[in-house]
Amino acid sequence: PERKSMIIGEEEKRNTAYHEAGHCIVAKCIPGTDPVHKITIIPRGHALGVTILLPTEDRLSMSKEYAQGIIAYAMGGRAAEEIIFGLTTTGAGNDIQKATDIARKMVCTWGMSSTLGPVAWAAPDHEVFMGREFGHTDRFSEKVMEEIDVEVRQLVVTGYETAVRILREKKIVLDNMADALLIRETLESKEIDAIMRGEMLVTDDEREKYKERLEREKEARKAIVKPVKAAETTALGMDPALLPT
Repeated sequence: PERKSMIIGEEEKRNTAYHEAGHCIVAKCIPGTDPVHKITIIPRGHALGVTILLPTEDRLSMSKEYAQGIIAYAMGGRAAEEIIFGLTTTGAGNDIQKATDIARKMVCTWGMSSTLGPVAWAAPDHEVFMGREFGHTDRFSEKVMEEIDVEVRQLVVTGYETAVRILREKKIVLDNMADALLIRETLESKEIDAIMRGEMLVTDDEREKYKERLEREKEARKAIVKPVKAAETTALGMDPALLPT
């Protein structure tokens, strides 16, 4: 469920807007990726934002190209953060985990490695070098384990590089989409398509209302922070004279 009452700082909102816009644009630019239904920066659960893809049909299997596209899509948020802010945040942690999981399945379960070939390297219960499987390498050599790690890393890095290339080429679209997300908070598929075509969606009236909303949120954050009284600081062993006024 959406957590509209959650108060988030403007800097973090901006970072989230670029993060989700990055996911969205990469998904829109890679052929065969599922259509983007909507994106939002309204927090849901532990997520500060969400990009929702909706398949046009039930998918019972996936091609190597589709799996590679999903990895690039997953890395789109991280790529956008680095391009715009020159930094990375913990917000990309779950994305990286998903990308790594897909890459490892490609190599160890689905036989999609050009180096290791169509061989199942995962245990029968699909645990790959985890739990009981970890430390029991009699099924394959240390060299094979190293090759698997190299292949997995290469798939994720290639996906990330693909995301970076797309977002650098679509930098103006990235800026416009993040801007629209900050102001509207949620973008539906038709709005996303319009931005991808280069259209400017946000009106002057929306920008004014956005500024007013920022002021209200700023006041709300101030109300949450309770001023520390001199008596309280003394009780905590703090010198009131050292506190900012």
